[in-house]
Amino acid sequence: MMDRQPGPPYTRKPGDKSIPAEAGSERVLCLDAATGSNLWQFTYDCPYRIGYSSGPRVTPTISDGRVFTLGAMGDLLCLDALNGKLVWQRQLLKDFGLKDPPTWGYAGHPLLDGPRLICLVGGSNSAVVAFDKDTGKQIWRALTVREIGYAPPVIHEMDGRRELIIWTPDLLAGLDPETGMALWTQPYPVAGQAQRPEVSIATPIVKNNEIFVSSFYHGATLIAVTNDAAGSQSARVVWNRHSSSSESLNDGLHTIMTTPVWQGDYIYGICGMGELRCLDARTGDRVWESDAAVGGTLGLFASAFLVPHDGDVFIWNDQGELILGRLSPLGFEEISKDKLLDTKENTRGRDRLWCHPAFANRCVYAQNGVELICISLAASSL
Repeated sequence: MMDRQPGPPYTRKPGDKSIPAEAGSERVLCLDAATGSNLWQFTYDCPYRIGYSSGPRVTPTISDGRVFTLGAMGDLLCLDALNGKLVWQRQLLKDFGLKDPPTWGYAGHPLLDGPRLICLVGGSNSAVVAFDKDTGKQIWRALTVREIGYAPPVIHEMDGRRELIIWTPDLLAGLDPETGMALWTQPYPVAGQAQRPEVSIATPIVKNNEIFVSSFYHGATLIAVTNDAAGSQSARVVWNRHSSSSESLNDGLHTIMTTPVWQGDYIYGICGMGELRCLDARTGDRVWESDAAVGGTLGLFASAFLVPHDGDVFIWNDQGELILGRLSPLGFEEISKDKLLDTKENTRGRDRLWCHPAFANRCVYAQNGVELICISLAASSL
């Protein structure tokens, strides 16, 4: 796991609206899953120049005895999983000549694909960069966009071809994961919608040859990718559902951080006020809405994470509650609920916690910035 140790507080001068450098360090921690005891840690200095300075945002990726981490200011590390020793490191801002990180810090998880570690970086022809996982050296770089956003890269098979799916505030794109060559692009937001950068956050979800994305200001969009007779690919908008007013957001699905769940012909997700909604994936029409996912109290950027499990869904909300429920076109059925952690911060007028839990060993691991807990789920026979 990763966390941050803050340094001396910054005192903002009257009228100062800049984002200052806030002293502190980021840590990569290896804990014993059974006891929580610290096995090793790797610490590095990391002043923050980002909004919402709690962090980091990215979950470590582990493979073949290596741990890959990305800090909020662009520190990309490869560590030995056994002892935490540094294998290689890159500093994305410095290495690619970037002046600033994304407004809320680097948050798109690196994607490990064979010998490649694929990251959202930013800059000219380096929105996406593939690094050699063993050395950190660049393999390829691709795309130029104004903002890289926060949605992690994913790989899926699209119409018979294995593709790297990238979603930024400017576009959706399919790339060849081995070379970075663009196979297709689709402008985002779609034609007729006003631009507003920096809100691509939730992971794109893919089914067959269709890709679904959802954001707070632009609602929900489904695109389809097809091959032509010559083998070239193109993308088209199947449907787009959004409100004409950012104040009401009364149509479709307006996701902030939660990756939606696509089951059969229906898509389930959490909107920006905490509404759990069901959409008909064929049309984008809303089927139902519930406030149950966030404890019955909606509010700006109220949030919950959806984790499918054996036909049911775990919901971890910003009030520290873990809910086991069932999603269907008929509505949401709550099976059980328990409060595991207290909220330890207030932002946007709401007491909340935003840390995503982890599920392993028939347990849930969760934290609120002060406590890290392990709760057994074995009694539920899950």
